[in-house]
Amino acid sequence: MMHVMGHATRHETGQQITDGAVPKHEQLRTILQRLAADELPAGAAIPSERQLMVDHGVSRITVRQAVGQLVSEGWLTRVRGKGTFVAHRAVQSTLRLNSFTSEMTSLGHRPSTVVLVRDERVPAPETAAALGLGPGEPALHVKRLRLADGEPVSIDDAWYPSARLPGLLDRDLSLSLYRLLADEYDQPVTRATQTVAARAAPVDIATLLGTPDGAPVLHFERVSFSGDEPIERSESWYRSDRYRLTMQVTSADEPAAV
Repeated sequence: MMHVMGHATRHETGQQITDGAVPKHEQLRTILQRLAADELPAGAAIPSERQLMVDHGVSRITVRQAVGQLVSEGWLTRVRGKGTFVAHRAVQSTLRLNSFTSEMTSLGHRPSTVVLVRDERVPAPETAAALGLGPGEPALHVKRLRLADGEPVSIDDAWYPSARLPGLLDRDLSLSLYRLLADEYDQPVTRATQTVAARAAPVDIATLLGTPDGAPVLHFERVSFSGDEPIERSESWYRSDRYRLTMQVTSADEPAAV
């Protein structure tokens, strides 16, 4: 008995694309989104346009609509001359006073750290002033590459007052420094002032983050306090394609809900 193929085709996951109320490009978008989210790792190629047309019995226009939506939503990324790939999903952060380690863990990511610099020397004047140091007084310098799920997210370049944190450079600096300050030195970070700006990544930062020279990054400047005393002055550079900030904005005329 001959089987006659109709308008429905079946993806290997068991999902179908059919004629109906839901447009075909939306059906295909759902299939590809689940493929990117659950089956393929970041950086993996998705099937070609032609393969998707054959597999799902749809037109090139339908494929391009579905893929285009997922590119604009950040699920996929196109590389000219090579194809379309699963994008590295951005870490979605809120503006809270957390260490990188605790923030990534709470968001369901696996944090890790590569220590790039650990030394003690006299800092630049603006850093000395921010930490309340006298002329020629040394500070502890810790520079680290921070990763989430094995992918570079940020570079943290921080300074700490030597006199208040003896032996800090001998500790395991790949762990949370904020937890170390609280648990080992009884100097928890209780507040901070911070500014954020968009910058073009300089060569050294771009190289460490694995992004092109001049690519957009988020640049953070922070002075952190333990009580009334400054305990940290830091600069951080975050890949803007892998890190996003979310904030709650309230009206000045109404009290914020607690």
